[in-house]
Amino acid sequence: MIAPKDLERALDEVEKVIETPPYVSRLRDPYRILVSTVLSARTRDEVTGAASQRLFAEVRTVEDMLRVPLAKLERLVYPVSFYRNKSRALKEMAGLLKREHGGEVPTTIDELVKLPGVGRKTANLVVLLAFGKPGICVDTHVHRVTNRWGLVETRSPLKTEMVLRASVPEKLWARINALLVPFGKEVCKPLSPHCSTCTLSRKCPKAGVRRHR
Repeated sequence: MIAPKDLERALDEVEKVIETPPYVSRLRDPYRILVSTVLSARTRDEVTGAASQRLFAEVRTVEDMLRVPLAKLERLVYPVSFYRNKSRALKEMAGLLKREHGGEVPTTIDELVKLPGVGRKTANLVVLLAFGKPGICVDTHVHRVTNRWGLVETRSPLKTEMVLRASVPEKLWARINALLVPFGKEVCKPLSPHCSTCTLSRKCPKAGVRRHR
C-alpha cells in the first residue's frame, strides 16, 4: 500500500519514467488553459494539443470566440471527442464570461463550475495552473491509479478528490495531476498495466487489477 506519508516518494519515482507532461500543464494564459482543458475531456493529449494550437492561432480571446462561426470552430477543434458539443459549450461559455465576468476567467472553483462544459476536474486545473491556487485535478487516470495504490478506496473521481484533499499535504497537490495522468496513460494503463517494469510494483497492492504485464 502507498499511504499518504509515502506519496511524495512515489511521485518522485513516477516523475523518473514520465516522458511528456500533459499539454495543458505547459500553458500559462488562464483562458487558454480553460479552453484546452474543456477540449481535453475524453481526448488523447496529442489530439488536444494539436486542436488547441489550431484554435489559438485564430481564437485568442473571449471576443474572438464570440465572433468565430460555430461551423468554423467545430472544424478547428476536430477531431477532439464530442467536438460539436464542446464547440457549443465554448461559445456559451464565452458569452457568460463576457456578461458576468467582464471577459475574464473566474479565479475560484465555485464560479468556474457554473460555466458551460466545466466540471470540478477542469475547475481545479484552472485555479491550479492559471492562478497558483491549491487544487487537485482528478480525472479517470488519477482516480484509477490512486485506488490501485490503496491511497484511496473510492467509487468516483469526486470522492477521490475529497479524500485526497483531506489526507494529502497541500504542497503535493499540483504534482498529482501533472504526474499521474501521463503515468496512467503510459504505465498504469486501464487494462493490463505494465506492473513488471513499474518501480512501485512491490509497494502497490494492485487493487482491482486482474491482469497485468
